[in-house]
Amino acid sequence: MPASALSPRLARHATGPGRGSTAVRRPSEPALTVTVAIPLTGDTISPQAHKLIEAVRELVEVSQGTVQLEPAVAPAPEPEPEPAAGPEVRLLTGTRQVVVDGEPLPLTRLEFDLLLFLAERPRRVFTRAQLLTGVWGYDHTGERTVDVHVRRLRLKLGGAVPLITTVYGVGYRLSDDAHVLIKPNE
Repeated sequence: MPASALSPRLARHATGPGRGSTAVRRPSEPALTVTVAIPLTGDTISPQAHKLIEAVRELVEVSQGTVQLEPAVAPAPEPEPEPAAGPEVRLLTGTRQVVVDGEPLPLTRLEFDLLLFLAERPRRVFTRAQLLTGVWGYDHTGERTVDVHVRRLRLKLGGAVPLITTVYGVGYRLSDDAHVLIKPNE
């Protein structure tokens, strides 16, 4: 967005170095670059985006920096993830079955629910209390119940499947190496 499309007060500070910048930075001062991406719909900026730009502008004025507005460049698409080294685990939610490398694996209701809960929320760490509430539906049972179910689930899956990771001092999460597919029906 060109600086001329902004309000006169913001346009004065919306230029970068070499483009009429009013701020002077001494070479010995460290610089901090902050990038804020504001999605645009059409050629207009939402009122919330204007408020954000004004807030940033005020912070920059206090620190005698500059605000440079540039059109955002769309991020490059992420490459396809490489297949996990471990076996494939399929959760068939319609029949509540777990299949590991084509072989059915018998799990209890709570073991299945725990695995499904973690698989639906990859890369997120859950405390024992959050797992009790999310899987068991209540939290008045001791938190060690979660530990017991995780241990049993790990034993049933075997040591070759790095499925559930312990985050010490916090709780559990699905492993980054886990290759879990959730299928509604099969």
